Amino acid sequence: MCSIKGKVLSIMEREEKKKIESFTDLYAWQEGHRLVLLIYKTTKFFPKEEQFGLTNQLRRAVVSVTSNISEGFSRKSSKEKSQFYSVALGSLTELQNQILIARDVEYIKKEDFDKIASQTVIVSKIINGLIKSVLTR
Repeated sequence: MCSIKGKVLSIMEREEKKKIESFTDLYAWQEGHRLVLLIYKTTKFFPKEEQFGLTNQLRRAVVSVTSNISEGFSRKSSKEKSQFYSVALGSLTELQNQILIARDVEYIKKEDFDKIASQTVIVSKIINGLIKSVLTR
């Protein structure tokens, strides 16, 4: 967990120093996008009968994370921004639940689960930091 905390602090320090011009400049979105790619890569190998079940749910939840980050970025008020970032956090929590299910029904190998779970923690911490920074402006 210390390495996750160190990575998050490093990311947040870089974010404070860099001029943010697009939602793609946000480290929350960048790390979320890494998570999107991990989920798509992993669910590609799920059983075909899960295509409209868990596969679809995982993909929709992870896409919702980055979609809400990007939509929040475009909002003008701090209240609206924090609402969208909070929805992104909710989608991330939904994703965390779904990867536990996928692990427990043995659709995800342990090493893949660990990698995804670690990335969800990183994204969660960065989004929480983003919410706090928006609300203190």
